[in-house]
Amino acid sequence: MSPVNPRFSADELRQFAGKTVPDCIKPNLDILFCGINPGLYTAATGHHFARPGNRFWPALFAGGLTPRVLHPSEEATLLDLGMGITSLIQRATVGEADLSKEEYEAGALRLEKTVKQYKPRWVVVLGMGAYRKGFGEPKAALGLQARTIDQANVWLLPNPSGLNAHFTPKVLAILFNELRIAAGMPKRN
Repeated sequence: MSPVNPRFSADELRQFAGKTVPDCIKPNLDILFCGINPGLYTAATGHHFARPGNRFWPALFAGGLTPRVLHPSEEATLLDLGMGITSLIQRATVGEADLSKEEYEAGALRLEKTVKQYKPRWVVVLGMGAYRKGFGEPKAALGLQARTIDQANVWLLPNPSGLNAHFTPKVLAILFNELRIAAGMPKRN
């Protein structure tokens, strides 16, 4: 039986504004995924990409990175598969529009420190706008970036939020599979 997604009222969710969600990380991962920042639902559950409709977990599976679609409450399973999750900006907000340019820049510096400490082989930023703002790369495109962080390769993927309708589940599957191949990860499904 799969875990149930909790329900929260709008008032309950607002209480989680500004809260953080701990990184799901350990040293020497193959891939460290970096989301933009936690949404209120994610902060309420304490698990990354937890909002129903977020396509991160299905995209991991469709791209061959996980043996099945994981529930956000199973995020620690990623560590055993050589992957982890962090956020560029740690504070939870209603949406990306609530974040400042300075927060993006500070988030990029925080990510660099995290990568230096944990030494993943690949850093995958999930959000073109966030990457462009945080790293001052206004023309960055999807895929492998010229920049590295410490020794880690940097890969850029779209934000998997259900609100990002331009990137369909089929397109996300292709993009996540391209990452899997580039990172030399085995196909797990």
